[in-house]
Formats: sequence, C-alpha cells, structure tokens
Amino acid sequence: MTNNKNNVLRPHAEHAYAEELEALKRIDNKPKPTNWQLSPWAVVIYIMGGTLDDGTVIEPKYFGNKRLIEIAVATLATDRALLLIGVPGTAKTWVSEHLAAAISGTSTLLVQGTAGMNEDSMRYTWNYAKLLAEGPSSDALVSSPIMNAMQQGKIARVEELTRIPSDVQDTLITLLSEKLLPIPELGQEIQANRGFNVIATANDRDKGVNELSSALRRRFNTVVLPLPKVLEEEVNIVKTRVDKIGKSIELPVKEAPIEEIKRLVTIFRELRSGKTEDGRTKLKSPSGTLSTAEAISVINSGQALAAHFGDGILKAHDLASGIIGAVVKEPTQDQNIWEEYVQTVIKERKDWADLYRALSEH
Repeated sequence: MTNNKNNVLRPHAEHAYAEELEALKRIDNKPKPTNWQLSPWAVVIYIMGGTLDDGTVIEPKYFGNKRLIEIAVATLATDRALLLIGVPGTAKTWVSEHLAAAISGTSTLLVQGTAGMNEDSMRYTWNYAKLLAEGPSSDALVSSPIMNAMQQGKIARVEELTRIPSDVQDTLITLLSEKLLPIPELGQEIQANRGFNVIATANDRDKGVNELSSALRRRFNTVVLPLPKVLEEEVNIVKTRVDKIGKSIELPVKEAPIEEIKRLVTIFRELRSGKTEDGRTKLKSPSGTLSTAEAISVINSGQALAAHFGDGILKAHDLASGIIGAVVKEPTQDQNIWEEYVQTVIKERKDWADLYRALSEH
C-alpha cells in the first residue's frame, strides 16, 4: 500500500525537496564520485542553500558553519565513515537525512539505534518460515538497511550510535574497515559497491551512553555540530522550522510572531549558558538540554493552543506551559532553578510583563 504524498505527515527529504534536487542535477557539471546523484559541490549547495543560475532558490537545510558541511561531504567522498556528534537539537539527524538524500537519492536506509538492539539490525536476519522449510538460503535471507546500502552503493544511516550496546556497535568495525559483510551460514560475503558509506549520529549528553571503542572511532571522521553561536541565528532556525512544520500539520494559525520566538530562545540560551545574554547575571542551569529542537516543539505546541483555543495569534499564555514543561524535568531541583530565574530575570524585564503573568498563573 502506498500513501498519497500530499497526505504524508513527514515526507522523506528526497520527496519534500525533489524539485530542488532535480534543479541541481540539471546544472551540476562538477565531477561526481561513483553512484553519487550530485557532486560534492552541489551537495553543499543543497544543504547550505543558494540561488542557481536558472533562478531556482535552494532553501537552506542547515544554518551554521559551511566548512563543517564541506568537511562532512568530503569525508563521505572517501572511504571514511562520518560521525555527527552534538547535544540534542543541533540538527544531526536533519543533516544526516539530507546528506543521504542528496548523495544517494534516498534517506531511508536507516538503522535506529536503541539500547535493546542486537547485531541482526546491522547485518541481516532470516525469514524463519523459509529457513525452517528450506534451510539457510539466499531466498530466506532478509537484508538490513546497511546490507542494502552496500549492495546498492548508497549511504546508510545509523541514528543514536551511542545508544547501541557496545558489542553491537563493534559489528560496524568489519563493515567499515573491510567494506564487506560475511554471511557464514551461506559461506558467502557481501562486498560493498562504490558509493557505499555510513553516516552515524551520536548525542554526547545522553545519560547511559555506551562509549565508542577506540577501534570503532578510528573508522569515523568526527564532525561536531555546535549549538547556534548567536541569538539571531537560533531565532532564524526556530522560525524556519516552525513555519515548515506548521504547514505540514495544517495548523490554521498565523506565522509565529518573531518577538515570541526571540523571547523563548533567549530563555533557553540563558538557562543553557548559565548567564543572561548581556553577561551581567549568573544563573543556575537546569538538568535539561533546552535545545533548539525543544524550542521548536514549544512554539508548535503554543501555536496549536492559539489555533484551536485562542484567536490564532501566538501569545505569551500559549507558550507558558510548554516553557515550564521543557525547563522543569527534575521536579525539585529544576523547579527551584526555574522559579529563581522567573523572579530575578523575567520579572525585571518590563516588556516581558505579559510573559511573567502567564508563567505566574501556571
């Protein structure tokens, strides 16, 4: 069964941005590695955005240091795998998906890392009905996304690598160093075709992280994606993503006022950094990450409240509960930190009086 693409809640990157990818293919005359849909130059344009000679506008997918994306793309053009590391909300998954879409034409060869994974998810499994009836055979073999990527010469994605148990992580060592996947039950092996590579993501602030072995780390070139350096950059990221998500979920609401986004992002940045934006007041930081992704979620939640239970315009009282929910993860410790911030910072900002009242009501 296939879905109507217009009704898909979150289309894959290669479908959502198909027109941009086609436009880039038309004008791309740079050298392409084998099995790449676009040249490294065009992949960077796709990620960072720009205007093509034919007038096509390529929307930025990542707001940040262009050099980091160039390093990531150059890595994938070699035999080294790519590891994207950063705190939650630094667009690791977003960048990974769009890199795969631009390079391979598909972002769906994905392994989602979990604490309960076994190595079959990395290698292959079996159709047990056929296995019992016929014994081990090629027909009974069920390929993993990584195995498919090796055979097709495409990019495979491994999300949340440090959530995966260490012994399962090490399954990747042979895949990345030898570029082959043994199938001892059949006395065979799968050798990777040109174009195959792996993009992995890892959260360096997650509790219960499984550290990567030094042997596995050596197989990756690591690119650290930082949080946005300045307020304006983070506000721009939040606004862009909020507008996109609002359209995809058909919220009957006006665009989120930039001032409300700026206030929310300021709160998150100050609590994250442990000081106010002007650097004059030191603050205690709560246990949560207060990432850009969480800011986007708070705005979207506020817009839903405004759309369905308000006048359609996002206001302070629509954001209040979402802000508190994002900040207060540990009921005692975070609550005290939050109340101190409200009284010493928010209350003192005269133009934030409406936000102070809304937060006080909660």
